[in-house]
Amino acid sequence: MHSRIVRHVWLPFAALILSSIISVVLLWRPEVLSGLSWGWRLPMVVLGVWALGAGFMHGVGLTAHQRWGQKLMAGPTCWWVLLGFAMFVLARLVVG
Repeated sequence: MHSRIVRHVWLPFAALILSSIISVVLLWRPEVLSGLSWGWRLPMVVLGVWALGAGFMHGVGLTAHQRWGQKLMAGPTCWWVLLGFAMFVLARLVVG
């Protein structure tokens, strides 16, 4: 029981840290997204806005009032989108 509580308490903080790291990387190396063609750039920018917004929102403890907003910004969805975008940024840094 104790490990479950600790894991739950640290997840928002981890989302905030991961969002901060991705934001700093994108500010430091904007060619990660700007080097893409338009067919890929726009969807990745939208995904990045969603991922970073959800990570920061989840990290500081904000919740959405609408049910659809809660599903898009809360726990598991936030983590899948945030980790997917982080893997994309990492892959672009390694390849490019």
